[in-house]
Amino acid sequence: MYDVFQVYLDSKIVLSEEQKERIRSLAVVKKLRKKQYLLQADEVWKYDAFVVKGCVRTYSVDEKGNEHIIGFSIENWWTGDRESLLTGEPSKFNIDAVEDSEIVLFTHQNFELICQEIPAFNDMVNAILQRSFIVSQNRIHATLSYTAEEKYLSFTKKYPGFVSRIPQSMIASYLGMTPETLSRIRTQTIRK
Repeated sequence: MYDVFQVYLDSKIVLSEEQKERIRSLAVVKKLRKKQYLLQADEVWKYDAFVVKGCVRTYSVDEKGNEHIIGFSIENWWTGDRESLLTGEPSKFNIDAVEDSEIVLFTHQNFELICQEIPAFNDMVNAILQRSFIVSQNRIHATLSYTAEEKYLSFTKKYPGFVSRIPQSMIASYLGMTPETLSRIRTQTIRK
């Protein structure tokens, strides 16, 4: 499965065979069964993680037991808790598999080593972080200013494949609405 990650890297940057082997030597592939945790709240996140196969979600659970999903990561996306990674503080979030998944993991120390040794890799990471920041800004804007229907329509437009892969209750949580509200919006949307 590491080969999927290599194809991803090859689509982003040019690497020598030596650099490819260096990156491979520092990677670990982890398989997750559906509902298996990659990270549990109160653990310290220590990795940079790339989803090779499947889908994982990042979420918190409030005192009433309600889940609040902040994101999904599918094939060719990165995942993790950046705040916990950089501060060393325990995470507020859980990350678990929505589907059977395979993840390429790098300890953060090894990831930083790759960034130092391979400038093209470092440039790729910086570009990803910049895009992630823009995506986060747009998500905050949508959460604060869109109606429930606009949130759902925006979600389906940006992530059309998610609707068939992710349970509706999880999509509702991600959009900040109840499953009943989402069901009503979906019915109204179909009728239009």
